[in-house]
Amino acid sequence: MSVVVEVNRQYVLDLEATPERVPQIRRIVAAHLRYWKLEGLIQPVSLGVCELLTNVFRHAEGDKHCTLELRWTGRRLTAAVLDRDPRLPVLGGGEPLATHGRGLALVASLSDSWGTHPTAEGKVVWFTLRADAPDAQALVRVRPLRALSAAQRTPDPVPDLPPVPLEREPAPIG
Repeated sequence: MSVVVEVNRQYVLDLEATPERVPQIRRIVAAHLRYWKLEGLIQPVSLGVCELLTNVFRHAEGDKHCTLELRWTGRRLTAAVLDRDPRLPVLGGGEPLATHGRGLALVASLSDSWGTHPTAEGKVVWFTLRADAPDAQALVRVRPLRALSAAQRTPDPVPDLPPVPLEREPAPIG
């Protein structure tokens, strides 16, 4: 018997990266991961996404508009944030790490892979986490219990009662 698990799910959200939005986005991410039955990824993905959004707020020049994308393939979850600032994050010797706070060092520590690259309109910063597909509970055929012999069973008598007519219409609810 094979179990089919729905994969290739995607969630995209356009937003303004502000400190006030971060807790809301954390709840949205957690809700989608619960819906996709990826509860074990809620903490690292929420933390990574919040860090990427905070980086947009702190480091993107001008426009703080960005797009968050979550993509689940059945084996890997990718979280990506696209913003309109073309500058890639750098540290000292040109290593791709954020210059303030926990930055991408945190994202790197909690993910299996991560990266950043320029786009036509800015840049995208992403990270991935491997996860097994959630267990789909297949129905299992159960052998029926032995029935009692006919001699041991006594049927309950069901009286034949005529239907009871309603005298008036029932009152509307509400």
